[in-house]
Amino acid sequence: MGGKTTFLLPALFLLIIPGSSAISGPRAVRGVEQGSLTVRCQYDRGYEPYVKWWCRGADWSSCRFVVKTNNGSEKEVKQGRVSIKDNWKDLSFTVTMEKLRVDDSDTYWCGIERVGADLGDDVDVTIDPAVSISTRATSSANMFTAPLVPEGHLPLLGSVHFLLLVFLKVPLFLGMLGAVLWVNRPLRSSGGKPQENQQPPCSSTFQEQKTLKQKEKAFFSGIDSRQWRLWFLRHRGSPLQELVP
Repeated sequence: MGGKTTFLLPALFLLIIPGSSAISGPRAVRGVEQGSLTVRCQYDRGYEPYVKWWCRGADWSSCRFVVKTNNGSEKEVKQGRVSIKDNWKDLSFTVTMEKLRVDDSDTYWCGIERVGADLGDDVDVTIDPAVSISTRATSSANMFTAPLVPEGHLPLLGSVHFLLLVFLKVPLFLGMLGAVLWVNRPLRSSGGKPQENQQPPCSSTFQEQKTLKQKEKAFFSGIDSRQWRLWFLRHRGSPLQELVP
């Protein structure tokens, strides 16, 4: 009889002590304020139709039930910001906490309700303030942007004057400068030295005018005046008799 009692004690010990191997959950989970988190607890085969629960409190004997499944059902049950859903195929149930608050941080238990002592496993839940994350992001942003924009001055790209300068004044100035250069280009070419490829007058009129001036000069200088007088009479038809003494 004493030997049988010795073998029964370990079995009874598992029934009344939390943390039994029949159910297990994550050791700890973490969430962010105003966010959500999901905890998945697994159990042994044979506990599918049993009621599953989620309770809060570090003391197993006095933890407060937050939400429970319906007896023999896999349907999701929701109580306030917390919901629970059983999955017999995967031998697990999930607990979802929404709209997290910092004061949700505590020790929780995922457990199975049964005749006698329930089975359970503790899970540490920690909720971080959302302001801590936004503060780090803001500090990082200020570290990179502060040197670029002096305090008390508007960014150059955001000023109206800069936009007018880029999109109106500069194109207008370039257009006027180009027009002035285009108009003055032929004036400089005609007033400067002639280009190498510029062709001299090739008309016979130019040579005739040069010859005429030379002959006219010789006529008035008295060199062979009679011969030049006849030449002018033929070419110009002017009364040279009045000019010759």
